[in-house]
Amino acid sequence: MKNSAKIIVLSLSILLSINLNAQSEKNGIGIGFHVNQIQNDFGIGIDIISPYFANSIVAIKIGGSLKWLQHSTLTSTTWTPYQNVQLGIRSRNFIIDDKFFIYGEGGGIVLIPNSIFSSEEFRGGGYGLFGFEFRTSSKIGFYFELGGVGTGARADKIVKSPIYSNGFLTNVGFRITL
Repeated sequence: MKNSAKIIVLSLSILLSINLNAQSEKNGIGIGFHVNQIQNDFGIGIDIISPYFANSIVAIKIGGSLKWLQHSTLTSTTWTPYQNVQLGIRSRNFIIDDKFFIYGEGGGIVLIPNSIFSSEEFRGGGYGLFGFEFRTSSKIGFYFELGGVGTGARADKIVKSPIYSNGFLTNVGFRITL
């Protein structure tokens, strides 16, 4: 758990240093809140996006989610929580009147499994997605993202060792730009 805290602090430091070098007032840090699903695992999360740089096209994103793995026990079906942290690079390619954005994103993901279903402390992998953001004002937007995650993670303490946090990814949420 100590390593994940170091990763988060380092990533936030990078985002803050990028913010200090930002040129545009409309181009601030974005904080997003979302519900998501990877394969069959439901989650809620938060992400922070740096101001766009490189001709206002590229940004860095760090995010995290609290996820729930649905699995069977001897007597019932239960949901067991676990976390993930993502660090990625985003590219806005299509902008209409500063209100509609289409972007692509890719990066790394680190799972922090629950010891109830996994013997691993951490599991790394990658993700890729494309998204659509609709801005209702200069500071508030709603977004929808589709993509995929590959970690190879298995719940090895559960019968049949089912995979988790692999496969199709969806995120739906809203973002506030500071």
